[in-house]
Amino acid sequence: MVFSAPGHRGAVSDHFDGRRFRNLAGSAHEFAGVLRWAATRKPVPWRPFTDARPGPAPQRRVADLRVTFVNHATLLVQMAGRNILTDPVWSERVSPVAWAGPRRVRPPGIRFEDLPQIDAVLISHNHYDHLDLETLRRLHAHDRPWIVTGLGVRGFLEQHGLSHGTDLDWWQSGEIGKGLSVTAVPVQHFSGRGLADRNATLWTGFVLSGSAGDVFFAGDTGYGPHFRLIRDRFPRLRLAILPIGAYRPEWFMGPVHETPAQALQAFADLGAGTGVGMHFGTFRLTDEGQDEPAQEIAALLAAAPEPKPRFWVLDFGEGRDVPAVE
Repeated sequence: MVFSAPGHRGAVSDHFDGRRFRNLAGSAHEFAGVLRWAATRKPVPWRPFTDARPGPAPQRRVADLRVTFVNHATLLVQMAGRNILTDPVWSERVSPVAWAGPRRVRPPGIRFEDLPQIDAVLISHNHYDHLDLETLRRLHAHDRPWIVTGLGVRGFLEQHGLSHGTDLDWWQSGEIGKGLSVTAVPVQHFSGRGLADRNATLWTGFVLSGSAGDVFFAGDTGYGPHFRLIRDRFPRLRLAILPIGAYRPEWFMGPVHETPAQALQAFADLGAGTGVGMHFGTFRLTDEGQDEPAQEIAALLAAAPEPKPRFWVLDFGEGRDVPAVE
């Protein structure tokens, strides 16, 4: 089938029936919901392309822990001397074709040429706004980083000459460098790149663990009980990177995308020291306004009692050192 990716085949589990993966709780939207959304959409207009200046070139290496927001779900995590990119996207569009589909409304916050050497890449799932083949090919040619994905996604990457990596099931761990490991953890979403591969590969979050502590990257997720399960296994998360955008209309997007309020609740469930918001303001995917996620987070934090949660919405290209867990 056109654009579809190969699927995973393996043992049946609590989230895999031998052909298709499923969430631990709740299900993604169905085709009837897609039709209803298409017929009733009332999207808030976004600004046309803004040619914003990129942020400064990141440090080459960081001994402790630093996070830089690039765009959408792309962040540079620098910890214990290693450089990790999450869901890297530098392309103009996130689409199966170059001439149509969601187009970026601003340039990446960090120029590709200003990146430090990348040691590893985390790919949360195979949707076009998270798995960008053009960017992965550029990274492979430049640094040949180790690529970590959920089950089944590696087969698709190997078809495109990207064989330097591994795929993991939920709660499975692997090494991505001396003293640094990564664990795939449950999130609530779905997968697919075409008409015939829905949920044929695994969507996942990741926890990076090393001398700088534990860092959670959610990828794409709705709100659910998986956050408390992650906290049970990683009770002292230093940093949690959570999506805050692509949530309207909530009746349709709710199973797979968090609202800003749910992102803050997820942050509380995780018990992390610091939170960072992502998945907003780059590609117009749903119906909320361009600035609405960040504005809603700001309003919720302003109304929160003291001590207020340390949850950052970084500017594009902005990097910050992450405080130690108290």
